[in-house]
Amino acid sequence: MVMIKWNEMLMPYEQAVEELKIKFKSIRKEYRKIDEYSPIEFVTGRVKKISSIIDKAAKRNISLDMVQEEIEDIAGIRIMCQFTEDIYRVIELIRNRDKKDLFIVEERNYLGKIKESGYRSYHIIIRYPVHTVFGERRVLAEIQIRTLAMNFWATIEHSLNYKFEYQIPQTIKDRLKNAAEAAYNLDKEMSEIREEIVDAQEVFQAKSNVIEKIAKNIQKLSILGNKDCVDLQNKFLILQKEGNYNKLKDFNNKLELRLDKRNNYYKP
Repeated sequence: MVMIKWNEMLMPYEQAVEELKIKFKSIRKEYRKIDEYSPIEFVTGRVKKISSIIDKAAKRNISLDMVQEEIEDIAGIRIMCQFTEDIYRVIELIRNRDKKDLFIVEERNYLGKIKESGYRSYHIIIRYPVHTVFGERRVLAEIQIRTLAMNFWATIEHSLNYKFEYQIPQTIKDRLKNAAEAAYNLDKEMSEIREEIVDAQEVFQAKSNVIEKIAKNIQKLSILGNKDCVDLQNKFLILQKEGNYNKLKDFNNKLELRLDKRNNYYKP
C-alpha cells in the first residue's frame, strides 16, 4: 500500500469545498440583490477528518490508496432551504451547471425514498475540477440539499450515531422516527403558507436594500460637498421609522437623480 500524504491529499478537497461554498452563497446574494426570494437559505461545508476517512474505508473494506476514488463525500457541502419546493429549484440550478463548472456523477433522492431511520435529504455526487500547482484535479464531492427541519433532525441523528457507534438503542430509534415524521409535517405545514411567508420576506428584503442604498447615496452626496446632507439624513431617519417602502423608494429615486445631475455636471 502506498504511503498516504494526508495534508497533500486533502488540499484539493479543501479548495473544492471553499469554492463551492462561494458559488452557492453568491447565488443567494444575487437573488437578494435583485429583491427576489432565494431558494438557498444558507450553505455550509466541510472536509472529512482523517479519522472519519479511515473509519469509513475500514467499514467498506476500501484500501486507503483507493479512498479518493471510492469515498464520495471526503468533500461535502450542505445547502439548506426553507421549503421542500426550494430543494427542487436548487437541484435544477445544479443540473444547469453540469458539464460547465462541475460534473454530476449520481443523484440520490432520499425525499421520495426515505431511509428506514426517517432520514430525508437529496444528495448529488459531483466531480469538481480544482486547479492546483500540480495541474487540474477532479475531486469527488457530495452536495446535500435539505430543509432546515430535515437538517436539524439529521444533525441530531448524526450525534447519536457517533455516541452509540451506529448501534442506537431501539427506543431512541423509535423516537427519532417520530421526530422525523414531526419534521416532515412541519415542512408540509410551512409549504401550505409558503406564498405568504415568501411575500413577507421579499418585502423585508426590498426595504432593507433600499435603506442601504439611501444611506450610501447620502454619503456620496456628502463627499461631493452637498450642504443639506444633515437634513437629508434626518428625513431618511424619519422615513425609516415610518417604514413605508414606497416612500423610501421615492426618496432614494430623488437622491439618485441628484447624484446623476452632479456627476453629469462634473463630466468633461
